[in-house]
Amino acid sequence: MKSSQSSFNEHKYFITPSEIIEFSYCQRFIYFMKCLGISQYEGNRYKVQVGREVHEKRGRENRDYLRKKISSISRENNVNLVSVRNNIRGKVDEVHTLEDGTMAPLDYKYAKYNNKIYKTYKNQLNLYALMIEEIYGKTVTKGFLVYCRGENRLLEVAISKKDKEEMLSYIDDYKKVLNGFFPKATRYKARCIDCCYKNICIK
Repeated sequence: MKSSQSSFNEHKYFITPSEIIEFSYCQRFIYFMKCLGISQYEGNRYKVQVGREVHEKRGRENRDYLRKKISSISRENNVNLVSVRNNIRGKVDEVHTLEDGTMAPLDYKYAKYNNKIYKTYKNQLNLYALMIEEIYGKTVTKGFLVYCRGENRLLEVAISKKDKEEMLSYIDDYKKVLNGFFPKATRYKARCIDCCYKNICIK
């Protein structure tokens, strides 16, 4: 999928998975934060702080038992990924090479599994897949999530060609917003309740 022509400077700006997640949650969030430069003060959020501590702890611990469960033959920890082709970058907790020759991202979540994989989590894995395929030249057909508040429950998430194409569409729309396009607000009003921009967002 070709990106739209715009003033977006692909040589100076790389989009992160967390930004795309916020964008898929509500496009106006990114408009206020990135286009207008209004800070959300994310660092003060309790869950964000705890989540960062959990990731640091998992990075120090031995996770060899997970490798056996997912048929992994090698693992890289805390991997910085960059896709020049798609203007995205991010840091994934683990990248695994599997027995069938494919590769897979694995991400730890400070959350409990409630019988549903949130689209935001899946989108994050899809973005990691795009970057892994470009960097390593290997196919990615699945990713893994570990729910740290659910006795480290491990879940496999399928990643299809259609999933990756959807991510490319998100990236294209994201660039339009960075160039000043004012998007529609989310239709899910429950998402507005604790939004830091709710007082300035035009309903």
